[in-house]
Amino acid sequence: SGRPGGQRRFSDLAIETALTLRLVFRLPLRQTEGFLRSVLALLSSDLDAPDHTTLSRRSQRLDVKLQGLPVKGPLHLIVDSTGLSIVGEGEWAAVKHGGRGKRGWKKLHLGVDQSGVIVAQALTEATVDDATTGIHLIDVVAGDLASVTADTAYDTVAIYDAAEARSATVVVPPTKTARVSRRRLRSNARNRTINKVKALGRRQWKKVSGYHQQARAENAFFRYKMIIGGGLRARAPGGREAEALVACNVLNRM
Repeated sequence: SGRPGGQRRFSDLAIETALTLRLVFRLPLRQTEGFLRSVLALLSSDLDAPDHTTLSRRSQRLDVKLQGLPVKGPLHLIVDSTGLSIVGEGEWAAVKHGGRGKRGWKKLHLGVDQSGVIVAQALTEATVDDATTGIHLIDVVAGDLASVTADTAYDTVAIYDAAEARSATVVVPPTKTARVSRRRLRSNARNRTINKVKALGRRQWKKVSGYHQQARAENAFFRYKMIIGGGLRARAPGGREAEALVACNVLNRM
């Protein structure tokens, strides 16, 4: 690079590959280093493997891109979120000194298509509103958008506005206390949904509207926690974001 200090010996692709294997086999960083050296030795390759400190440091600034699959036709976006535990100071203190430590959480938001492929992703604090992040997921999806499906937590006028800006219909069950708004013209689509639910009943509306597609997002989270795990291993914020993106690429590849 021409700058003072140690120079990079490994490409971003090498670091991302190492982190991918770490997530799939659920290895600590030191075991990941040894695993890579064993694989390279079996391949009779003269390549070197990054050590565990390099993996930890480089993951914090690793630029990982979400790798989806080509979509034919307009996209039917399904949005949901789940919690992932993180290693915090409270848990460490509890293990070392006894007692109960305060557990930390991050919230993983996913947008999947009808086949279960992850097309949008965001990692936020546990206190971030689902609907606010849902708007971001709608905006970042490329291509034509046919519909947006989500649960009751996303029943906001802002979600309808973001979907209508992309010429997409909204399939979100309104809250049980929802009322038709007569003041805001922008909420006409939500008003129609509320009237349909009242006319058909909530269960019949879900069948007619195709709300059962919401199970695709729930299945994506089931796959994430069964294959990757229910927590984030990285401790730095940048490392956690890279880890979540690598995990989503693993699921799409499988």
